[in-house]
Amino acid sequence: MCSVIWSRFRKTGNIRDGDEASFEHSGGKPPGDVGPGGLSFEENTTGGLGRHLSVMSCTLLIVGRVIGTGIFSTPSSILDGVGSVGASLMLWVLGFVLSFCGLFIWLEFGTMYPRSGGEKVYLEAVYRKPKFLATVVFAANAILLGFTANGCIVFASNILVSAGKVADVWTERGIALGVIFFVTILHGLTPRTGVLVMNVLTIFKIVILVFVVITGWVVLSGKTHIADPHINFRNAFAGSSHSSNDYATATFKVLNAYYGWSNVNYVLNNVRNPVRTLKIAGPLGLCICAALYLLANIAYFSAASKAEIDASGVTVAALFFKNVFGSAAERALSVFVALSALGNVITVTFAASRVNQELAKEGIPLPFGNKFWASNWPTGKSPLPGLIIHLIPSVIVIIAPPMNVTYPFILDIEEYPQQIINFFIAVGLFWLRWKKPHIHRPFKVWWPLAAFYLAAVVFLLVAPFLRPENGVGDTPLYHITCTPSSESGSCSLACSIGPDGVSCCLKYSSMSSYRERRN
Repeated sequence: MCSVIWSRFRKTGNIRDGDEASFEHSGGKPPGDVGPGGLSFEENTTGGLGRHLSVMSCTLLIVGRVIGTGIFSTPSSILDGVGSVGASLMLWVLGFVLSFCGLFIWLEFGTMYPRSGGEKVYLEAVYRKPKFLATVVFAANAILLGFTANGCIVFASNILVSAGKVADVWTERGIALGVIFFVTILHGLTPRTGVLVMNVLTIFKIVILVFVVITGWVVLSGKTHIADPHINFRNAFAGSSHSSNDYATATFKVLNAYYGWSNVNYVLNNVRNPVRTLKIAGPLGLCICAALYLLANIAYFSAASKAEIDASGVTVAALFFKNVFGSAAERALSVFVALSALGNVITVTFAASRVNQELAKEGIPLPFGNKFWASNWPTGKSPLPGLIIHLIPSVIVIIAPPMNVTYPFILDIEEYPQQIINFFIAVGLFWLRWKKPHIHRPFKVWWPLAAFYLAAVVFLLVAPFLRPENGVGDTPLYHITCTPSSESGSCSLACSIGPDGVSCCLKYSSMSSYRERRN
C-alpha cells in the first residue's frame, strides 16, 4: 500500500487509480523513482526503528497524548463557563462522542492510507489541485502551531511550586527550555529509551487518575470528613448558561483535553500491522481516556460545592486534594501535574517529529535541502532533523511572550485552526466516497456519525463569533477596541493585554466587540 501512496504524490507518477492493485501486487519499487523531497522510495518509506510499535504501545501513545494537564485544570474553567455541574459533565460526554465520531473518520482514512503524516496524507489524497496547496497549508499549521511549549511551561511552573521556590521569569523559562531540549535529545539520540520513558509516564498518569477516581468513590460513600459529597449532584443543572458562545468556548476546551486520539495516525510507518493495530488501539485508547475523565470530574465535584469552587481561586483538582488530604497534598498535586506535562511533551514530540519528516519528504522548501530534514540522521533510527523543526518554534514561544500570558495564549490559538483542518477532512471523506467508491476501505465509518461530526465542527467554527452574554467572552481582561472611522469607512484595531490571554478575545469577541461599538 505504501508504494501505491508514494506513486500518487511523486512528481513522475503516472499510475492511474485503476492500476493501483496491479502496481501494489507487483511488489514493484519504481526503479530510479525520486520523490518531491529528493528521496528514493526506500528512503521515503523508512520508519527509523522499523515497525516496532505494538497495540499496547499505540494505545499508550494515544492515552499519553490525550491525558496531559487539561484534566487537572480544565474542569474549573468549564464549570465557570457553563454555570452548572450537570452541564459541565454533559459537555465531557459530548466531547467524548464528538471525539469518537472524529476517530472513526480518521480510522477510515488511516486504514486506506497507512502511512505516517496523519492529516497531511489525507488532505493530499483529497485536495490535489492546486498542487501542494493542501501540503503547504497543513505544513504552516503543523510547524508554526505544532509546538509543545505549553507542556514545558506547565512543567516548569509546577515543579517550582512543588519545590516551594518562587523563581523569576527567566528561571521558569530556563527550566522550560531545558525540558524541550532534553526531550529532543531523548528521542533524537536514544529513541528506544524515549519510547520506554513515554510509556512509563503514560502508565503513571493512568495510575494517578485511577487513584483520584477511587478516592472520589470513597468520598461519595460518606466515609470521609467531607460534609455533603452529594451537594453538587442535587439539582445539578441549576444556573446553567443559555449562551451558545459559552457552550462553544467550553466545548473547545473539552475537545482540547481530548485532543490526541489521532496520534497513531501520525506514526503509522512505525506501527506493526498498522491497519489492524489502528482499529484496535484508537477506540481502546479513547475509551480509557473518556472513562477516566468523566469519573475524575465526578470525583472532583464530590469534594467541594460549586460555590466553594467558584470562591477558591484554584483549580478543582487542587481543591479536591486539599479538601480530602489536607493542604500539604496540594504540593504533591504539583508534582503529578509536572510529570503529566512532561509525559505529554514527550508523546507529542514523538509524533510531531514524524509529521515534520513527512513534510520534508513531500518537498516543502527547507534550508540545507529536504533530504537532510527527511532523514533519520544521525542514528538512522529516529528523525532528529524533524525534532529540530519541532524544537525551533517551541523555543521561540517559550522565550518571546510574557510568561503569564504564554500558556493561555497557546490554548487560545491552537484549537481553532485544528477545527478548520478537521472540517476539510470530514468534507473530504464524503467527497472521496462519491468520487472514488472503489478504493479499498478496511474500515468504513457509518455516514450519520461522519455527518454529525461535520455539523459539530461547523458549529464550533461559527459559534465563537456569536455575541456572548457578558459581551466579552470568558477573558474579560482582554478586549478589542474597534473604532469605525467616519471619514475612511475603515476600522482601526487596538488590543489590550491582561493576564488571561489575548487570542481568546480576538477569536471569541472580535465580532461582538465590533458590533457593540457600532451600536
